Amino acid sequence: MLPLWFCQIKGIYMRVNKIYIISICGVLLSGCSSSVSSPQAEERWHYVTMSAYAPSPVQQGQLQQNTARYTHHEANPIKQTAQEPLATFSFDVDTGSYANVRRFLKTGSLPGADVVRVEELVNYFPLTEATKKNIPGCKGCEENSPFSINYELTPAPWNEKHTLLRLDIAANDIARSKLPPTNLVFLIDTSGSMNSDERLPLIKSSLKLLVNELRDQDRISIVTYAGSARLLLSSTSGAEKNTILNAIANLQAGGGTNGGAGVAMAYEQAQAGYIKGGVNRILLATDGDFNIGDDPSSVEDLVKKQRESGITLSTLGVGDNNYNEAMMVKIADTGNGNYSYLDSLSEAQKVLSNEMNQTLVTVAKDVKAQIEFNPQQVIEYRQIGYEKRQLRADEFNNDAVDAGDIGAGKHVTVLFELTLAGQQASVDKLRYGKSPASTQTSNSNELMWVKLRYKAPQGESSRLVEMPIISSAVTRNFSRASPDMHFLSAVAAYGQKLRGSEYLNKTSWQQIQSWAQEGKGADQYGYRAEFIQLVGLAESLSR
Repeated sequence: MLPLWFCQIKGIYMRVNKIYIISICGVLLSGCSSSVSSPQAEERWHYVTMSAYAPSPVQQGQLQQNTARYTHHEANPIKQTAQEPLATFSFDVDTGSYANVRRFLKTGSLPGADVVRVEELVNYFPLTEATKKNIPGCKGCEENSPFSINYELTPAPWNEKHTLLRLDIAANDIARSKLPPTNLVFLIDTSGSMNSDERLPLIKSSLKLLVNELRDQDRISIVTYAGSARLLLSSTSGAEKNTILNAIANLQAGGGTNGGAGVAMAYEQAQAGYIKGGVNRILLATDGDFNIGDDPSSVEDLVKKQRESGITLSTLGVGDNNYNEAMMVKIADTGNGNYSYLDSLSEAQKVLSNEMNQTLVTVAKDVKAQIEFNPQQVIEYRQIGYEKRQLRADEFNNDAVDAGDIGAGKHVTVLFELTLAGQQASVDKLRYGKSPASTQTSNSNELMWVKLRYKAPQGESSRLVEMPIISSAVTRNFSRASPDMHFLSAVAAYGQKLRGSEYLNKTSWQQIQSWAQEGKGADQYGYRAEFIQLVGLAESLSR
């Protein structure tokens, strides 16, 4: 029997006259182990893929092995409310998938399905409707809550026989002048695999952007790792920008990748410079290729242990054909941080400057949701994205279960496609036994009951917020939906179509562009305009 890691190899690619030829492994997989026994066990594996994952340029006709690693996930299925009325999940604040997908498209390649996580595409964009709204019947929506909640219901643009629910959380922002003092440790991979323009040089330029945002009360350390770990710069005040910038300028790549030693030293530095009541965070910048030293599971265990000390860890990914995204996502999640992918200096500007508060300052941790659908009103539901964030129903009230952390000023969106009473369901009414749901409208006006749990940044006990979502809130025509609903629906459709979703078979790229254009709005930084261009690029590459 072949080992599991070998069974995940999907193919190799060759570049000949700029045409990518995909070779999919078939016969070799016949000896593979069938499956992982549980979702928890599955999370321990990093799926090795060698499909057409954005190759770097190579000489004509040269065979290049691609060892990029992405965690496999199947799209959420349609669920019958009568059988499964509860949807329980952790919120996701990562945005790395969007920038990585953009890299594929801009280098002339469609991304594989595992590269595309729809929720990260949707949550890449700031919302235009940032006003706090009082939702009737909401319990726990106090004025001092760290976030506000909003929702919208419209016909799903790709299937107007169904209804699209958009549930938003908008975290309170903090003025830069009122941010707590920051203790940052830059943990930089300087191994040989980082020696190309889109890796270490990009990281150096990116970190300079963050250094320029530092105040005198902020402090920075720099730890590097290649064959071994090295303290390049001990804790230094943000007032000494030239000292910090000179240290960054001297970074050079070469050697192996002992990431475990680097992570351990970074935590030592974070502990040494710990600021009580401040922000204590490690920023790990790497392609994720740990090839010597501790194995990934031991690094993960170290990060899990250290997060209890109040030190968080975020990851900044770079690279292409050996990029280990599975590692980057897992380490950031375990470290109560966020995962970003840097494909350009413009993306670094977004992550480390424009959205610095979101990247560094947590306002609510372990944020999770449980939605109970009313089977008399909602026949079926399908959550769009969040496949790797699903929780068991009993984990919602368990404060020991780790969940997503939300940064200051961050907007997080959750989308569900619903089949309401009277709409066409995917499953016929049963002749015998339990029916999926009544197609007659009941007296209750509630479509569902939404519950959220979150903790204060330094808290151990969760707080509960709960509220109804009512049927009278449904907008009957998609053309009357808000600009944000138009735009985020387009992003969700784009992600699903890139993944080859069966639910988007009849939706064209032109339709997606049209919905996005209708929701473009003011677009302060041009993110939405760029998205519209990417949809056109995806269409061209799909022909």
